[in-house]
Amino acid sequence: MSGPPQLKLALPARSENVIVVRQAVAGLGEAIGFSEQRLADLKTVVSEACNNVVLHAYPEGEDGPIEIEASTDGDAIEVEISDHGSGFRPRPDEDGANLGLGLPLIASLSEGFEISGAAGRGTRTRVRLLAEAPEPAHTNGAVPTIAMDTELAIAAGEVARPILSRVIGALAARADFSIDRLADTVLLGDAVTSHQPGDFTDGLLGVAIRDGDGTLDVRIGPLVEGGGERILSEMDLPAGDRGSLRKLARSIRVTTSEAPGGGAAEYLEIEVGR
Repeated sequence: MSGPPQLKLALPARSENVIVVRQAVAGLGEAIGFSEQRLADLKTVVSEACNNVVLHAYPEGEDGPIEIEASTDGDAIEVEISDHGSGFRPRPDEDGANLGLGLPLIASLSEGFEISGAAGRGTRTRVRLLAEAPEPAHTNGAVPTIAMDTELAIAAGEVARPILSRVIGALAARADFSIDRLADTVLLGDAVTSHQPGDFTDGLLGVAIRDGDGTLDVRIGPLVEGGGERILSEMDLPAGDRGSLRKLARSIRVTTSEAPGGGAAEYLEIEVGR
């Protein structure tokens, strides 16, 4: 959080309680001058994040807590929604593609968006919204540039693919990718999420995405030593280099830099253009 919480809520994760959270957070937004449109965006984002907890955090018929902390930083609000459930995993009778997470909507309405957690350890969703949405810069009719980072930490494995494909799809659409390039970008994301979980540090698929000026810059990691090259090798189809998924990217490389917890770690950096 940007500062000490100015609002804290803890209540059962039930659908009827989502409106309580919406109104409480909206009141904080109103207090610092959020416009009507941004209040509506704020309520939508908070509702989607809370609905994820209600629908997916706890076994059906079992009550569990949902916890909210919100703070202000100038003309911005940061909201953190957390639970102590099983993470974003489909129930046995649900298709993994229909998790209903609302992640693309959250990403498109917020200026900062991060998900962390893993199966059995609960999930935390953090969002940041400005009182007024930033205006895209226009210069001599040029395509406007919108730059912001979306960061996710997802439990590597079966749930990673539907989450990442939805987020990448939403950001590629926002960057005005063609249908073919959007499909190429999602395909690259699928190649990463289908990789062995053991190459991701702590079993978490870390992804940072920056979109702007018709490109998506995707950073995967931290990875264990050799993990980046193993992901790249799995992108090579049986036809050899000419059949490699690497050609779908403008550039793709393995780099080494400091990990959040200290020490060196590998990262896979992918740039895709429209």
